[in-house]
Order: sequence, then structure tokens, then C-alpha cells
Amino acid sequence: MVPTPSKSGKKTPKKPLLEGFEIRVGPPKLTRFEKARMVGARSLQLAMGAPPFVTIEKGLKDPISIAMAELEEGGLPVSIRRTLPNGVFQDIPIRALMQ
Repeated sequence: MVPTPSKSGKKTPKKPLLEGFEIRVGPPKLTRFEKARMVGARSLQLAMGAPPFVTIEKGLKDPISIAMAELEEGGLPVSIRRTLPNGVFQDIPIRALMQ
């Protein structure tokens, strides 16, 4: 769904990719720290011989660029656990955070 301008001229936010799913803990998008953690962990797996989840093009040679391509295409079946100081947590699928 594409954001449409409202009467005041501001854009309305996109609907989440998963119907009925609401992000209650943290920002509605993937933070730079979460992105760095995901790319680092996945590139280590790829360097150790794990099969990639995306097709490898000629420009993609090193594990870090392959892991970034997987993250951008939404090919990683992973969830992010966000925790509050009072112990409340939420597991958020990564495709719900990608915009």
C-alpha cells in the first residue's frame, strides 16, 4: 500500500506488512544496531559455508555483501526480540520491520 496524502498534506504511514501485527516495543523500523547485528551474524554463517537465501550475482562475492542483499530482499527468516527494562518483550519478524 502506498502512502496517500491526507487533507492536511501530510502522508499517512504504511500499513504493517503482517496483518494484525502491531509493534509495541521500540521503533517501527529496523535500527542500525539491529541491522549491524543481523548482517554480522549472517555473514559469519555464510563464511562458514551456510547456503545463501538469495541468488548470488556476479557483483556479490564477499559474505557481508551477500548478507546485506539477503536482508534487503527480506529473505531472512528471523525475528528480533526487543526487551524493555521491566522485562516485557516482543518478538518481531524482520519483514515487519523492513520498509
